[in-house]
Amino acid sequence: MALIKGSPAPLLGVGLMLIAMVILPMIDVIAKYLGQNGMPVLQIVWARLTFGAVMTLPLALPHTGVRGLLPDRPFYHGLRAALLISATFCFFWSLKFLPIADALAIFFVQPLVVTALSPLVLGEHVGPRRWAAVFVGFIGTLIIIRPGFGGLNPGALLALAAGTSLALYFLMTRRISGVNKAIVTTFHTNLLGAVITCALVPLVWVMPTATDWLLFIALATIANLGHYAIVRAYDHAEASLLAPLAYTEMITATLLGYAFFGDFPDLWTFVGVGILISCAIYISMRERVRQAP
Repeated sequence: MALIKGSPAPLLGVGLMLIAMVILPMIDVIAKYLGQNGMPVLQIVWARLTFGAVMTLPLALPHTGVRGLLPDRPFYHGLRAALLISATFCFFWSLKFLPIADALAIFFVQPLVVTALSPLVLGEHVGPRRWAAVFVGFIGTLIIIRPGFGGLNPGALLALAAGTSLALYFLMTRRISGVNKAIVTTFHTNLLGAVITCALVPLVWVMPTATDWLLFIALATIANLGHYAIVRAYDHAEASLLAPLAYTEMITATLLGYAFFGDFPDLWTFVGVGILISCAIYISMRERVRQAP
């Protein structure tokens, strides 16, 4: 299962990306269900990373050998793992307060945060048009959150923290892109994340039932399949074509949230999401223009 750059096949890339966007919201459904039934959020995150490490181990081993299973930059990968833990923990916790679609809508602020912080972290140039798109996108986020109207929902702050943490995770990932194969980097992140959460989870441990264990395995399986589909999609199609398709996840999240929990976003949430998606697509288009010869 080598992650070697494949031949261009845009339709295949689009299909793989859409498949990922259909299955990934099931992670949120499982996490919300477990949280509502008394499972500590930290334990859910532990299951996501630990089972993820176990499942990616046989895929990474052929590329690294036994010695290469330990990352050569443990502090750097550990910091990435900590950011991924923060993003996952905050997002799963936000599901205790918000419908899945609302939490995901706020979480989608992360492409804007990546654009805003890339000059500081990566030294990249961000022109005035993309800065304007970031500003308008944050207005869309404020429309979704609506601070000051009926009290600020703590879930909104948690989803915002999750999106920001993931943005920092992506920025650090971009700095080491091309050093290792994607599956190896994914394994290292899962491994160090599992180590960190294994040290903390005894503080909140609740003995899982047989159903809980099955849901833990399903959580990691769906996450690995979804993210692998994304990696393969980028092997066949350009990032500027695929990036906007990530927002189709909102459709699946809305349908699943309504089907399993009876949640449905209000009008203002859709307005804010529309603004966010428009800004993210514009930023993606500007990135493509900027990289064109």
